[in-house]
Amino acid sequence: MRTGGKQYRVAPGDKIVVEKVDGNAGDRITLGDVLLAGDGGSLKSTSGLTVAAEIVAQAKADKVTVFKKRRRHNYRRKKGHRQQHTILKIVAIGDHKEKKAAPKAESAPAKPADAAPAKENKPKAVADAQKSSDVAGTPTENPAPADKKAANAPKGAAKKAAPAKAKAESGSTKNAAPAKGAKKAPKGK
Repeated sequence: MRTGGKQYRVAPGDKIVVEKVDGNAGDRITLGDVLLAGDGGSLKSTSGLTVAAEIVAQAKADKVTVFKKRRRHNYRRKKGHRQQHTILKIVAIGDHKEKKAAPKAESAPAKPADAAPAKENKPKAVADAQKSSDVAGTPTENPAPADKKAANAPKGAAKKAAPAKAKAESGSTKNAAPAKGAKKAPKGK
């Protein structure tokens, strides 16, 4: 299929990142520009074939820095740009729909139909980043300290355990002039 001037090979259930498409998260859209259709080794006719997709999120790409310079003319221009894109989940291609996973075992109690689902209070940027990380799959760093003593110690203990250091005079402050109004210490002989 083609959207936003680019071509994508898709199957039901795929998640793709495309140029910005109008709509909100959860909306369903239909893409009609199908270039080639086939199942295995056989090709099908593309006349009237459409791709149904669901918008997962509207997000922005990483920042791109545009820097222009003309040497010896004191000319420098710096701009940043973040391209907007849409994350789509392909629901169906023509009459082929996404295959659902096998139903879960009935060991968990069923929720009543009238109970409203708990809504998470996450900022929009965090939710978008989490949705886009599902697609990109970038790992995050472990924030835990490397040594085990610091990892198991309570948070406030690190500050209390360190002994208080006496304020030492450095070479630059030792011979400095006293502040105005301060009395001079008598010199020892």
